[in-house]
Amino acid sequence: MIHFLKKTVKILTHRAFLIPLMMLAQIAIILIILLRFRQYLLPFYILCLLISIITTVHIINGKSNPGYKIAWIVPIMGMPVFGVLIYSIFGGNSLGKKEKEKLKKLYNKEKEHLGKKDLNLEEIRYENESAYTQAKYIHSYSLSTVSKHTKTTYYPEGKIYYNRLLEELKKAKKYIFIESYIIAKGKMLNTILTILKQKIEQGVEVRIIYDDFGCLTTLPNKYEEKLNKIGIKTVIFGKLGPNLRSKFNNRDHRKIVVIDGYTSFTGGINIADEYINEKRRFGYWKDNGIMLEGGATWNLAIKFLSMWDFITETESNYEKYEPSHDLVYNTQTDGYVIPYTDSPWDNEAVGENVYLNLINKANRYIYITTPYLILDNEMITALTNAAKRGVDVNIITPGIPDKKIVNEVTKAYYEELLESGIKIYEYKKGFIHTKTFIIDDIYATIGTINLDYRSLYLNFECGIWLYSCHTIQNIKADFLKTIKESRKIDKIIYKTKMHRLKVQFLKVFAPLM
Repeated sequence: MIHFLKKTVKILTHRAFLIPLMMLAQIAIILIILLRFRQYLLPFYILCLLISIITTVHIINGKSNPGYKIAWIVPIMGMPVFGVLIYSIFGGNSLGKKEKEKLKKLYNKEKEHLGKKDLNLEEIRYENESAYTQAKYIHSYSLSTVSKHTKTTYYPEGKIYYNRLLEELKKAKKYIFIESYIIAKGKMLNTILTILKQKIEQGVEVRIIYDDFGCLTTLPNKYEEKLNKIGIKTVIFGKLGPNLRSKFNNRDHRKIVVIDGYTSFTGGINIADEYINEKRRFGYWKDNGIMLEGGATWNLAIKFLSMWDFITETESNYEKYEPSHDLVYNTQTDGYVIPYTDSPWDNEAVGENVYLNLINKANRYIYITTPYLILDNEMITALTNAAKRGVDVNIITPGIPDKKIVNEVTKAYYEELLESGIKIYEYKKGFIHTKTFIIDDIYATIGTINLDYRSLYLNFECGIWLYSCHTIQNIKADFLKTIKESRKIDKIIYKTKMHRLKVQFLKVFAPLM
């Protein structure tokens, strides 16, 4: 009984319970005030309806995706009192004047280091005009340089990625930057922290950024204070509190590790035991990652420092973290590599446009792995048109979902895709968390960007665009191996008419998931 009471108290006092409870309390107070003046219900309702119409006009004239607009317009106009309130908390994506000024300053600083004339970009132009237009877009809208002097290594499993990450962390001489959406207590974190403590004792600078929402249930409150005490400089993106805030919906979903400005890692792998299969939640967890050695890493170092400066309102000395130019230029050239990032605050869907550019350039095949398949009209049109013009389009999704409702919505898109000739497979062994595109043996991209509205429009994300690299063949081989471990979906069977209606209803609100 005592154990049960302690457990109950622990749950009730956990911030994962308290924060939403306090937010609900604030909403309840607002509603009670409204009900207190119910004698004015009619004029109040008319006022709410007017506010809903104004909000709807604002949404229609905004730059967000049409599907996202419709998903919010339905509840706003259907429930004028609640709709606007909920939208103001979860739907807004606007910044204050101070934050806009901060972003502009950081953008100009990034541009100073990464936005200059790119000789490698011009070199691509003479090789392949199609590759050039894609690289040009990323260079211009993600402020990323095209790198040649970069060795790339692909890791098809979380455990393999993790083991190599530990090796490289131990080699650090100057600094280690880690940015992760999720950090969870367990073997993976403990082992990494042991190495980081040793590095700090050796004089290595260590910084960590993690997302507060992503770590809501995996880390205790004020965990950053514990890390700061042992010498790990730690900051939190989107720190949660009981107050109702419009930017609650934006999250730092990036996974970046930078070591001495020369070696870096990214991919789908967070710092939590399920990603390396030390802990089983949804069958076997299939994930992947990539290591960069050489010039391309400098892009990720600057992106990390820019995020750090935004959160802390400080100004880092970028030059201090630059790698040795001799070391970079002596790195073997492996095709062209462009790390890129995507921000929800710049009105430019870089992640989606990179995907669309790849799809539209495909001639022979498109291989995609994604944990979620919640598509907007642009993505559906691009994929189905590719299949209709004879491109072999193959998509792998999870066989065991981590979120059942989201998986229901994912399957709602199967029918239209299958009708156009796209092949869909579900990974039989468990949950597949990889986010990979491979095109015609020529291009690939790997990173953190899921095929859903949250990744494409609401989160901070990152990826690596590859052109003419040997690593593309390794990513392709892993995809073909994974297909053999998956079941092919030939048609969608709905259990009842009500089930079909439920799926169609969920599809309307897919952009909000």
